[in-house]
Amino acid sequence: MKKIRIVLIFSYLLACTFIASAQFKPHYVNMTEVGGLFGRVVYDIPWSVPVQQQVENRLSLTLQTFNGVQLKPRMAVGLTTGLDWYQSALLMPVAAGIRYDLAKSKNNVTLLGMLDAGYGFQWLHADATGYKTDGGMMISPGLGLKFGLKSGSALVLSLSYKRQHAKSTEPLGWGEIEKWENRVYNRMAVRFGFVF
Repeated sequence: MKKIRIVLIFSYLLACTFIASAQFKPHYVNMTEVGGLFGRVVYDIPWSVPVQQQVENRLSLTLQTFNGVQLKPRMAVGLTTGLDWYQSALLMPVAAGIRYDLAKSKNNVTLLGMLDAGYGFQWLHADATGYKTDGGMMISPGLGLKFGLKSGSALVLSLSYKRQHAKSTEPLGWGEIEKWENRVYNRMAVRFGFVF
């Protein structure tokens, strides 16, 4: 009798899940954005004795597109790719991405949560003679506002944090056996784009 109840309960839950999923059909979704990467860098001033550091603000251009499947009414998963133009590197991040509506739409405005994690490749970067740039791991959590349009598409304004690793190998100077620099780009990204 106990096994029959468990089977009935399991069957009921499975049927409810099937009915709920039958009411929503997964479909393709795209979010394409353009914006800026804002940050500050600290670096050593060459040939200063004692070593002195300089701090500068940086602004870089970023393009990003998310292509995925809307699995549930509030959640989409897919692949994110784009281009990030840092001062000394052009990186192409390729990442797994998720987009989730955190709050239900009010007046066609929805709070959107975003997370991308992957690797930044240097495929389009051109190095000067003697230099070699390698990409690295990348993670980018963020929030956005999605403004629904009558056509079913939406405008999106997002703010996210982006952490991108990279490595640069540089020409050897006198008496040097190796010369490289690990870079970590910590940036705030402000983007504007479209969802359809």
